[in-house]
Amino acid sequence: MITTKYVNYKQVLNLSGHHLIWISVWCTLIAVLFYFFNWQWMTIPWVPVALIGTAEAFLVGFKNNQAYDRLWEARKIWGGIVNSSRSFASMVYAFDTKNEEIGSFDLEDRRKKIVYRHIAWLYAFREQLLVPTEWEHISHEDESFKNIDHKRNRLIKAGFPDYGRTPIFLHKYLSEEEFELQSDYKNFATFLVSKQAQEINELKNDKVISEFNQMQLQNSLNEFYNFQGQAERIKKFPSPRQFASTAFVFNILFILLLPLGLVNEFAKLGDWGIWTSIPFCITIGWIYIIMELVGDYSENPFAGLMFDVPMLSICRTIEIDLLQMTGETDLPDPISSKNGVLV
Repeated sequence: MITTKYVNYKQVLNLSGHHLIWISVWCTLIAVLFYFFNWQWMTIPWVPVALIGTAEAFLVGFKNNQAYDRLWEARKIWGGIVNSSRSFASMVYAFDTKNEEIGSFDLEDRRKKIVYRHIAWLYAFREQLLVPTEWEHISHEDESFKNIDHKRNRLIKAGFPDYGRTPIFLHKYLSEEEFELQSDYKNFATFLVSKQAQEINELKNDKVISEFNQMQLQNSLNEFYNFQGQAERIKKFPSPRQFASTAFVFNILFILLLPLGLVNEFAKLGDWGIWTSIPFCITIGWIYIIMELVGDYSENPFAGLMFDVPMLSICRTIEIDLLQMTGETDLPDPISSKNGVLV
């Protein structure tokens, strides 16, 4: 998530710098051919170019609206996880034991075990959402594009030492036995929630909590399943490719035709107008590219890029809150933004 009031030039160039190069080359090439070789046959009237540009603007606007909806839904899901996590932990510590045979130390250990397992679920779930899907940019088949996206990932992750330390967190908050079970489950986060249900049911069977308390805690676990399913729906179902691909193709077509129509219009001002068309052509084409890229990258809010939901920061916030409920004082530091990006 970008945290600066305005997007700075480094972030813009990181996103679209190489696009600016080929747009500049193309616009300059058309102007050179028109001026030195008088290739007026290649120019086209401005009206059809403007019509294509208008149609593309509507299509890109629709795509960006859909991308924003996906991003905002993802943020609401994690906001729900924050609230439900606090409620869940507070209920775990609010319910008093009805079994006098259970000692206070044993009860405290069992409570901490449940809270710790929930923190582990947060980091395991986040790690699963970061696994690239085949339609995400980092999974691009073309090696040149793939290398660019890997570079972007490295730039964004730089300075965040906890970004890839999920195994350390899991080892800290899970028992050795549960930690070793990771390889046995394709969806380890789902397994952790099911373990929570078993643990809570054991508390009810041991008469540590009442059936009503057990039902309330189970309802919280059901909420976590709902949140997980909603996030997985966004992750595993892309924005329909027929819309995304059409917008991309039309954008390329418009930018290729743009200098052919623009240079002819500026030539009416004289020879100097031909060269003046270059910066205007670059600016217009770059604006359309930026609009396309913003929607294209925002449609996947769990890709590990700067447009994402800041899952690591949210997980750390919940972790701190829950650890305070257990009475711990040695708390980790909140995640702060680095270079204008919060992950």
